[in-house]
Amino acid sequence: MDDPKDSLDRTLHAGMAWLTRGLSPASLMLAWSDWALHLAVQPARGTQVLMVRPWLMAIEAAIEALKSASGRRAPEPSWSESDRRLSDPAWDTWPFNLYRQSFCAGEQWLHALTEGVPGVDRHHEQVVAFAAQQVHDIFSPANGLASNPQVLQRTAMTGGLNLLQGVQNWAEDLQRTLRRLPPLGAEAFVPGQAVAVTPGKVILRNRLMELIQYSPTTGTVHPEPVLMMSAWIMKYYILDLSPHNSLIRYLVDKGHTVFAISWRNPGAEDRELGIEDYVAHGLMASLDAIRAIVPDSRVHALGYCLGGTLLAIGAAAMARDGDDRLATVTLLAAQTDFTEPGPLGLFIDESQLTFLEDLMARQGYLDARQMAGAFALLRAVDLIWSPMVQNYLLGERAPMTDLMAWNADGTRMPYRMHADYLRHLFLENRLAGGHFSVAGKPVSLGDIKVPMFAVGTRTDHVAPWRSVYKLNLLCDSDIHFVLTDGGHNAGIVSEPGHAHRSYRILRRSANAPYVSPDAYEADAEAVEGSWWPALQAWLAGHSGARRKPPGMGNPRRGLAPICDAPGTYVHSSLPTERKP
Repeated sequence: MDDPKDSLDRTLHAGMAWLTRGLSPASLMLAWSDWALHLAVQPARGTQVLMVRPWLMAIEAAIEALKSASGRRAPEPSWSESDRRLSDPAWDTWPFNLYRQSFCAGEQWLHALTEGVPGVDRHHEQVVAFAAQQVHDIFSPANGLASNPQVLQRTAMTGGLNLLQGVQNWAEDLQRTLRRLPPLGAEAFVPGQAVAVTPGKVILRNRLMELIQYSPTTGTVHPEPVLMMSAWIMKYYILDLSPHNSLIRYLVDKGHTVFAISWRNPGAEDRELGIEDYVAHGLMASLDAIRAIVPDSRVHALGYCLGGTLLAIGAAAMARDGDDRLATVTLLAAQTDFTEPGPLGLFIDESQLTFLEDLMARQGYLDARQMAGAFALLRAVDLIWSPMVQNYLLGERAPMTDLMAWNADGTRMPYRMHADYLRHLFLENRLAGGHFSVAGKPVSLGDIKVPMFAVGTRTDHVAPWRSVYKLNLLCDSDIHFVLTDGGHNAGIVSEPGHAHRSYRILRRSANAPYVSPDAYEADAEAVEGSWWPALQAWLAGHSGARRKPPGMGNPRRGLAPICDAPGTYVHSSLPTERKP
């Protein structure tokens, strides 16, 4: 039982977390004080940045605005990097061009002020720069009614009806937020009705997951089944969205026997579940069931995001123990080395993790909305400010899509899993360092010898592709690495026929010399279209001769079909249960 003092402190921190959306005030203050103290003892630099440079930049902004107003526009305007919304030609006229240039100048000044101060801890510098950028983005002229020419044009055209509609949209969104309902339109994408509709059966259910076996659509199939494992902090049907963009359906139609893990959404009673539990009751339990259904074949295992990290851990443990049930390993947007985790690393330090652990100790898990808030800050312009302007100033609703509805259907992270993942993997990087243990013994990714297929997405802010690419430093197996267009989700849901998609692919043979990310970009083969056919061809190339499909489940081994896909666990959310 908690010490009364600890319980009081955790209650206080939980209340603070509700106000700060899970961000540690102490972490922010430590970063700010480190930066401020080092800047204060450098008066020459401080005078230059705080007093001289603003005047020079203001003059430069005015000159650039006059050039823009006269039709002479810079060939590569820096404002397009600050806020892409400012690239519209409507911003070229007076006085909006001055607003734009002033905003850009302010951003450049913030960079000069917060970055490169000698003596400041690198992590603290990144936190300060990030926080300054968040505040600066609030004052983008694109966010204002009177400073956004597109909003003013729409208001003049509609006689102000757009603002009235915006107020109605705001009131509706506020009501749904307070009632903890999904965004408007998400109700049209209920799993089992509009999404996650690939036919199949749940053939295994335990405390952590349901295992789905999908019905064959071809007369013969490749003998090696495919096991798909998404992250435990997302619903599995990201891999089975609408029929036209379902990776599961795509592989089934190509003659693969596909299984998928649907994770149960944990509650407070699951607070002590950790990574080893998910390996044992998720990956290993699924492999045991698949072996009972397809006894003479090895498995193509595929993991997405944290599911890929979990798969890598499990595959390393299997290789260590001589378990040869895996034929190949596929990792989609999955990190195995966390030394360069990208913007998400801004939220990972000792102070922040301790703050979150106090919060989770009270409720037993990290809420999906708390995680979503952190992810939204990483792309505030796209995920916060642009929707605000569209919904509340322009009075327009973006059409709900299957991917948007899925993204709003979040899950929770158990208390212990938080420590295993954020502390042991992110902060301490134990997996890459060979210090992460499974069943009391450390695992090494270097033990994995089966062929691997890894995918990174070019604009991923959750698992940056250069971080994903570090798999090549940790494994000496045969690796096909794909870099595809899109972000963490859209780059993976990239079905054939999707417009404006391309990828690069390069194979590094087992034990071949390491190829740097820059050399990879230069040498990899560029291909137009979806990367899915490349994955399917690679899987088929590591499969045997096709044969009749296996039966659904194996009743004699206690694996009789329980219910139709997508099962029951996929409908669980907080606090309202989503019903099929």
